[in-house]
Amino acid sequence: MNSRKTWSQHILIIVAFLFLGAFLLLPLIVIFAGAFSQGLTVFLAAITEPAARSAIQLTLLVTVITVPLQLLFGLSAAWLLTKFRFRGRQLLITLIEVPFAVSPVIAGLVFILLYGVHGFFGEWLQAQGFQIIFAVPGIVLATMFVTLPFIARELIPLMEAQGSEAEEASLTLGAGGWRTFWHVTLPAIKWGLLYGVILCSARAIGEFGAVSVVSGRIRGQTNTMPLHIEILYNEYQFTASFAVAALMSLFALVTIGVKQWVEWRQKRRSYDDLTEQN
Repeated sequence: MNSRKTWSQHILIIVAFLFLGAFLLLPLIVIFAGAFSQGLTVFLAAITEPAARSAIQLTLLVTVITVPLQLLFGLSAAWLLTKFRFRGRQLLITLIEVPFAVSPVIAGLVFILLYGVHGFFGEWLQAQGFQIIFAVPGIVLATMFVTLPFIARELIPLMEAQGSEAEEASLTLGAGGWRTFWHVTLPAIKWGLLYGVILCSARAIGEFGAVSVVSGRIRGQTNTMPLHIEILYNEYQFTASFAVAALMSLFALVTIGVKQWVEWRQKRRSYDDLTEQN
């Protein structure tokens, strides 16, 4: 029985590594091989030419705008849903999860119907001098939609598991709401919060579907890194497209590294807490 179990484990491990090698490691190797196929000089030229710089800057700008806003929303929503019971609570949870079920392309089309030139609010926005679609605000809105659940869904189960006893004790001892949040709630959820921020950032950097619909793909103006990669590839500029893709992959690898560090810290903290209790 033990021998059969051991063989089953070995087979599953081999299958898992073969699957990851074929669908994760091999594409990464191809991307980096293509990026540096003509040397470091060509690689640097591809990621520093004006259109590529604009795409990189726009991607980082959208991420810098989106993630703090989602941080505020995620914290507020998680606090509301875990500390209070009210009518419509389950509906709010469902609405937070809607971006997981709706195609990003559909979300982009909805934004065009709402804020496009011929959309529901489009004419009024045009009259006020605001342009949402085919501009940075539209890209931010689309990215906000697809990244909406990440921080909230990371915090809600964590805060539910922790309960509210510590906050109630702090309030009973005379601490105010903000002081309780900063000194009791936030230290208890900081690693889960950081984990959610990492996932949200990675999603914001890599979003393609919704952004491709609302951006207009104006080269040097509304192209993010994923859109720029597609344009280069369609123009048969394979080395340049692989170079920008390699840069995005580096961002992803850094994100994975930080994620692993956060998970290690969480496990280390849980182990330390268990050791102290014993």
